[in-house]
Amino acid sequence: MPSPRENAYSRGMSESTGIILNVEAAPLIEDTIGERWGGKYRVLTPAMRPSGGSLGVNWICIPPGRTAVPFHAHQLEDEVFFVLSGRGILRYGDELREVGPGDCISCPARTGKAHQLANPFAEELVYLAIGGHEPDEVCTYPDTGKVMVRSLQTVGRLEGTPYMDGEPDEPRIFDLIDKAPDGESSGTSGGSPSAD
Repeated sequence: MPSPRENAYSRGMSESTGIILNVEAAPLIEDTIGERWGGKYRVLTPAMRPSGGSLGVNWICIPPGRTAVPFHAHQLEDEVFFVLSGRGILRYGDELREVGPGDCISCPARTGKAHQLANPFAEELVYLAIGGHEPDEVCTYPDTGKVMVRSLQTVGRLEGTPYMDGEPDEPRIFDLIDKAPDGESSGTSGGSPSAD
């Protein structure tokens, strides 16, 4: 008698709907930089975002002596890690904690506490990374001062400046109004200034 996994109906259903994906069927992606950064991963929920969902699960394997990503803090996306095998070190805020199989790590957003997992041990660290995908996510990177703004598709560094820094004495809008053909700038209603 075939197992549920071998059942043709079950397989046909998962292939046609995309809601079931075996970890071994997910493409293995290797993403490394230098001797210390990156590892291998599999996206386990490829049907989620195209179907309107925002939650995602990735299977991640970090070889010895590596970390997957820089120390970072989320402004909008909670993140959870579940260790399947191996051991690692969690850096969470100012703390370092060893983690191993069966450990579930909660990293809530909006706390200002950054997190990072590293593998200083001899065997591979394998875990599930579970989190949302917010289009307006902002991540900060305390070690380097970087900021990632997903909606702008940009990683950079912010420089503090006064609100009106660089604004001309004569606001550009008045130059545009003066140059507009007659009638294009009529329709002003004298509304209140913007809250921006």
